[in-house]
Amino acid sequence: MISNFLYPYMQYIRQVRASHIRVLHASPDAPPVDVYANNNLIAKNIPYKGFTSYISVAPGNYLISVFVSGTTKNPVLVKNIQIPNDTIATVTATGYISDLDLLPIVESVEPIPTNKTMIRFVHLSPNTPNVDITLPNGTVLFEDVEYEEVTEYIPVPPENYTIEVKVAETEQTALIVPNINLRPNRFYSIYAVGFLDDKPPLQVLIPLDGNSYIK
Repeated sequence: MISNFLYPYMQYIRQVRASHIRVLHASPDAPPVDVYANNNLIAKNIPYKGFTSYISVAPGNYLISVFVSGTTKNPVLVKNIQIPNDTIATVTATGYISDLDLLPIVESVEPIPTNKTMIRFVHLSPNTPNVDITLPNGTVLFEDVEYEEVTEYIPVPPENYTIEVKVAETEQTALIVPNINLRPNRFYSIYAVGFLDDKPPLQVLIPLDGNSYIK
């Protein structure tokens, strides 16, 4: 669960548009973690595949420290990130715990075409090669996406989908995901997490992005 973010910039936030961040734990071999920003606890006991809610933060530079949950010594990751003004982002812990990375994934705010849904793909599986994201009829949605790459949003008709994750430039199917219900006038990111041919297995997470409702 996410905690209240006690930060010293309340007067500053009143003068500029606040940014919004959430945290995603996408490291397949890492235990639950606690996350601190500038020594303030912002997320506690986040399990693998767990998202926090969005919180408002002042734009600026943050020192992010990630600890095994319940500990405050020997962080598994320390990294500076910059949060621009009026930004919505998912701050993602990704990779193996021995080489953990922190990836801020910004959600671009753009108009949604009438009766469409905006989707993108985020490759966060550390042992999976570049992939193509296709429909069963062979239509390619995203092509040759490498690890830690975030694609641009594309518009699609809002309906029920089955997608296939294929090793790029091959017919090798790494994952089939049926019954993805995409509702109109919303933004979604499709996150691939887990391990190819290992445990925890490759799968996708499809949360509603904050730019669907944060104004």
